[in-house]
Amino acid sequence: MSDPRQPLLVTMGDAAGIGPETIVKAWLQDGLRDAVVIGDPAVLRRAGSPLTAVIETPADALQLPPGCLPVLLPPGLLPGLAALPLGVIDGRNGAAAARCIEHAVHLVQRGEAAALVTAPIHKAAWSAAGVRYPGHTEMLQALAAAVAPGAPLPAVRMMLANEELRVVLVTIHTSLRLAIDGVTFDAVLQTLRIAHRAAAAWQDGPPRIAVAGLNPHAGEGGLFGDEEIRIIGPAVQAAVAEGIQASGPYAPDTVFMRARRGEFDLVVAMTHDHGLIPVKYLGVEQGVNITLGLPFVRTSPDHGTAFDIAGKGLADPSSLIAALRMARRLVAAAH
Repeated sequence: MSDPRQPLLVTMGDAAGIGPETIVKAWLQDGLRDAVVIGDPAVLRRAGSPLTAVIETPADALQLPPGCLPVLLPPGLLPGLAALPLGVIDGRNGAAAARCIEHAVHLVQRGEAAALVTAPIHKAAWSAAGVRYPGHTEMLQALAAAVAPGAPLPAVRMMLANEELRVVLVTIHTSLRLAIDGVTFDAVLQTLRIAHRAAAAWQDGPPRIAVAGLNPHAGEGGLFGDEEIRIIGPAVQAAVAEGIQASGPYAPDTVFMRARRGEFDLVVAMTHDHGLIPVKYLGVEQGVNITLGLPFVRTSPDHGTAFDIAGKGLADPSSLIAALRMARRLVAAAH
């Protein structure tokens, strides 16, 4: 279990995107208090860090004078990243971002940090680097399992949250055609279990979970699809039989409004865009991505690398600051 007295680790993300800039701005706004950046010091300096201190362990950050941004350079990180152009997909940046995540997870699992906060990566850069994972969630899942060789992958789910809405996804980074096939009884029930267990640790009383349907009008009794009748509804009933306060499936085009008004504590959605569009529409500034089911706390901002504005000084650190605050809250809730 993480120690809340230890620092958070913040991975720098893709060096060609806005991740380093948001990190520096968050630090300048005192949002990076008690945190250590895992990345390339030269990239952070290019992003505007006036005083960067290179450290060897997270604990070294405690010895730094005020005003220093602590950066831990992971072993094996490719050199020369700060000389690569901003806003351009490059496999070298993809490989470096992956290496930062690997080392950060290693440190968290060794008990040297309280939690992990990840700046955005670029999936095309990962692909160009030969990284076999489609996103953070899948990579973190595999790294968590690697601690015990032969152990099954932990069941994880992606949740996006802000002050108005929390959404947990059954399927994530896959095509919509394949995502529909991924909506199975076991997947829905497992998502409900993970969501219930996580939310129950954050609040008093059992969380009220609404389940969104897959089809228009939640299938309209089978007229527009029968997944709600064959799969989703039975999974909800099974969850209720286990003591989980779940209900649905509800029409996806109205259930998020009901949750926002306070009728539910969170919504389980079947596919990536079904669930994330409503949260992001409310504003990415306060949105936080949380990976549920990992043996450590991981959060990230609710935006991507934004190559179109990288290096222009326009990046908003609000979502990263919200992710840092959420990580601290989750670590505290676990104790």
